[in-house]
Amino acid sequence: MFRRTFWFTAGAAAGVWATTKVNRKIRQLTPESLAAQAADKAIEAGHKLKDFALDVREGMVRREAELGGALGIEAPADPELVAHRTLPYNSDNRNEDH
Repeated sequence: MFRRTFWFTAGAAAGVWATTKVNRKIRQLTPESLAAQAADKAIEAGHKLKDFALDVREGMVRREAELGGALGIEAPADPELVAHRTLPYNSDNRNEDH
C-alpha cells in the first residue's frame, strides 16, 4: 500500500512540475512577451552604442589635443566645442519655402 501511495504522489508531483514548466514556456513565447524581450534588447543595445560613441568622442578630443600640441596649434579654450562642432546649414530641399 505504501508503494502505491509513494508512486501516486511522485507521479502527481511530476505532473504538476511538468505542467508548470510548459505553462511558463508558453507565456515566454507569447507575442507580447517576445516583443517586450526584443524591446529590452534594443534598449540595451542603444545604451551600449551610446557609451561607445561617447568613448570615441572622448578619444577623438584627446587625440586632437595631442596632435594640436605636437604641431604647435592652439587647442580651443573649451574641449566641448570640438565635440559639438556643427556644419554650416546647407539645405538641398527644393520643396522648402524661401
